[in-house]
Amino acid sequence: MARTHQWAVLDSRPFKDQTSQNLSAMKILLVEDSPTLRHALSGDILHAGHTVVIAKSGEEALQLVESERVDLILMDVEMPGLDGFETTRLIREMLGTHWTPIIFVTGKDTEDDLALGIDVGGDDYLTKPVKRVILQAKIRAMERIMAIRDQLHKVNLELRDLSERDSLTKLYNRRVFQVLAEDRWRQSMRSREPMAILLLDVDFFKGYNDCYGHVAGDECLLQVANAIFQCVNRPGDILARYGGEEFIALLHNTGEDGARYVAEAIRSAVAQLQLPHRHSPVANHVTISIGGSVINLTTGTALLEQINSADKWLYSAKQNGRNGCMIRLYNPQNNLLVMDTNGEIGKAVDRALHGQFNVLNVHTLGTAMRLVREVQPDIVVMDAQLADNQALALAEQLHSQSETAQIPILWIIDQPTDIVRLSKTKYRIDSYLVKPLDERKLIAKVEGLLS
Repeated sequence: MARTHQWAVLDSRPFKDQTSQNLSAMKILLVEDSPTLRHALSGDILHAGHTVVIAKSGEEALQLVESERVDLILMDVEMPGLDGFETTRLIREMLGTHWTPIIFVTGKDTEDDLALGIDVGGDDYLTKPVKRVILQAKIRAMERIMAIRDQLHKVNLELRDLSERDSLTKLYNRRVFQVLAEDRWRQSMRSREPMAILLLDVDFFKGYNDCYGHVAGDECLLQVANAIFQCVNRPGDILARYGGEEFIALLHNTGEDGARYVAEAIRSAVAQLQLPHRHSPVANHVTISIGGSVINLTTGTALLEQINSADKWLYSAKQNGRNGCMIRLYNPQNNLLVMDTNGEIGKAVDRALHGQFNVLNVHTLGTAMRLVREVQPDIVVMDAQLADNQALALAEQLHSQSETAQIPILWIIDQPTDIVRLSKTKYRIDSYLVKPLDERKLIAKVEGLLS
């Protein structure tokens, strides 16, 4: 079932009203080893309109707290085995940041006992023998505190949404998209999964506003946002209003075919709204143009680069008549030069980094230096076993010229001891890999050199 957007409305009643009314029944855990007191206190709790759960020991109380949610705990202090203080301390550790009020029931009422009870996490005291009127008053006091806590929690959630969500569409705003997308980008780096960015723009929206007015324009954007959301609602996907009539979507673990499918589904969903747009040169209803950029590996690239790429394809979609999708595989700007004898290393590098780097494979020193000057590669991958010391000759030329001296070299060696020979030369050892090449290790080395 497609999700719909809902927006919580703040309760405008003051806190006084919230706490003075009859509050809902609570589930109260009574921890008491005495059968007589258990019977008496259970009756008082039931008389106040609440549900009671019984634990006859501290150990049993811990099991109950772990298995079910309770709203309040009445804790006997003097019990065999785990006493009430130690049980309370363990319960606080189990619950973490979630606060459940705990009231001690004890015959000990010295200042030291009270201080110890507060230190281990208690909230209030009842002194034995417990009178019904006092017990019920304590429960009502805790109810009021919990009601205020819940109301504050609700308000905090609403304030968080106000800061994260676009006020009209309730989608994420641009700032939050940037934060979430950067996090998703890093996850894709680690998982080696493809990713797609879609930029979406309502066609001729200024003309729509001029014709129908801004109130109708807002309603149009709201319906378009809902239509997009129905197509971009997988866990891990991120959808936001990017500005004005523009939206942006990040599709995680999505390749070129998947991005085209989603983009066409969005375009079709918006068209099916049949929102009249009599001044549109494209159709008699509202339409949308979509530009998309897909990248197979995010390593060595930046999120902004892919957004810019999607923006370029959105422009192309508009130039091609609008009401359409232009989805393309991202053409990376990073260049990687591979110098080996027979091209085997180059093939392995290209397989591992396909769609991430422009891989330039060369076999001679002269060609390598010409391309270094023309292309300025981000990394040079070099077979250390090249004949006639060509590897060392290339390293010497790279390091001797200021414009190429900082280009890192990834040395490919036959066996670990070869690095000892290289380390005795005057050339910098940026990184190395031992044959046969492991693709995951290669990607990790490239990531390290780029960072």
